[in-house]
Amino acid sequence: MSHKSITFHHPIAFWAGCLCVIAGVLAHLPMLAMAAPMHYRLAGMPMDNLMLTGMALVPLGVLLSGYGLMPRLAQMRRTLHADLSPLPFHVADHVPLNREHWKLVGVLTLALAVDVMKPATIGFVMPGMSAEYGITGATAGLLALSALIGTTVGSVVWGRLGDLFGRRATILLSALMFMGTSICGAMPSFGWNMVMCFMMGAAAGGMLPITFTLMAETIPTAHRGWLLVALGGVGTSAGYLLASGAATLFEPAYSWRALWLLNLPTGALIVLLNRYIPESPRFLALAGLEDQARAVLLKFSGNRPPMHDVAPLPAETHAHGVERVGMRQLLRGRHAAITWGLMVCAVAWGLANFGFLLWLPANLVKLGIDAQASAALLARSAVLALPGIAIVVGCYQRWSSIRTLVLFIGLTAVSLLLFFAIGAMGLRSNMLTTTATVALLLSISGVIATLIPYAAEIYPVHLRSTGSGLIAGGSKLGGILGALLGVLGLFEHFMMSALLIALPMGLAAWLLVRRGIETRGHGLEAIQQVLSE
Repeated sequence: MSHKSITFHHPIAFWAGCLCVIAGVLAHLPMLAMAAPMHYRLAGMPMDNLMLTGMALVPLGVLLSGYGLMPRLAQMRRTLHADLSPLPFHVADHVPLNREHWKLVGVLTLALAVDVMKPATIGFVMPGMSAEYGITGATAGLLALSALIGTTVGSVVWGRLGDLFGRRATILLSALMFMGTSICGAMPSFGWNMVMCFMMGAAAGGMLPITFTLMAETIPTAHRGWLLVALGGVGTSAGYLLASGAATLFEPAYSWRALWLLNLPTGALIVLLNRYIPESPRFLALAGLEDQARAVLLKFSGNRPPMHDVAPLPAETHAHGVERVGMRQLLRGRHAAITWGLMVCAVAWGLANFGFLLWLPANLVKLGIDAQASAALLARSAVLALPGIAIVVGCYQRWSSIRTLVLFIGLTAVSLLLFFAIGAMGLRSNMLTTTATVALLLSISGVIATLIPYAAEIYPVHLRSTGSGLIAGGSKLGGILGALLGVLGLFEHFMMSALLIALPMGLAAWLLVRRGIETRGHGLEAIQQVLSE
């Protein structure tokens, strides 16, 4: 059976839903085209009947496609309650990277780049949106907050859906939501833009943990670590490049609205490439679909037949009481200590990235560095920190996964404490400030580059997507807290904010040193065996 027949349980419903979403988006274009002489200004205009019909078609199409993607109820029950069959996953875990692996890596890198591109676009649309709707910068900032809340909710909810319905289905449904939210580019009111931005954020938040989960369960053990870390680094960089490039090419001629309308073709591209996104063999085995799981294993093992003379690795068993209760297992079961360590780190990272760093230019001015020199210092520091991703990949692959994560968490805490010392002692050294800034930029990049990949490796198959989504959601929750604390003025207190973020970072490092385990060079099933001892 092909992987299409595995996932599209109702293919007619899926493709009909896709057409409904596309028709719904296209129904918004005539009104937008009529506004071309006014540089596509629609603020305050009433929606016509065609646009209202399009708004109804989009959610209808998403629901219809979702029905076409979702497993039958009987399979859902098996997914929730079946143990993973002892299939020979180690056969595909110990093969060289082949064409099928690289196809998957390419499509998932594209998916992650598109995923990052969506929220990154917000910064480019806000000036034009503020001017058209006549709102202040603070009010326009609510758009970013709405998207950030959406990514937090999406990471947790979609992560759970990935464990219930499959990795491939959730990736495609997320892409469909991208397509649908392109109608944000034709909304005549700011309120509707906020609603659509929340939905776009929810789709973006869901894509991140699912792509890492599918990669972790498909890539051979020897290459899993470095490819997961590289996927995050390359996908993120490409996403920001796509956002800035699209703004440069399309915004001057077609206004900020064109950047939202790009959600349609970019989301459709992922859907059209669905044939290169197989379902995870481990998820298929968990669902009781052993024949399909074996077919995917054979495909990724270079068409090598199963090795009957080698005993398969023990299955991940989870039929023991509390381990059936879903997400609570992550916080109370054998993974609890690791989960709390990763969650504390994720929230602290969000505070550092979306709070401390955003206020750093203003705080450097308070330290006596003029605004122009402050901007130049940050730009120079960013360039110096750029090669850091290669260092992170090398450490994660050749040294240790858990030690690399702890190293960059600790480096983040030390960098923040160095800023605390600079403020407390009144130091005015450009070299010292540059050192602290480079160290902070490098360390927080290293933390986020290793945090989600480690989460994708550490959890059992029935909770791997849920765990990855929970940790990804924690980083976004930290961003929300950072935005709120920024409004309350915490980050204006330079030393206090540095110290308050350094403390949980240190706590996270301590928790992971005590309870974190090594994943480098170990199969996913072997990792669960270690955790169960």
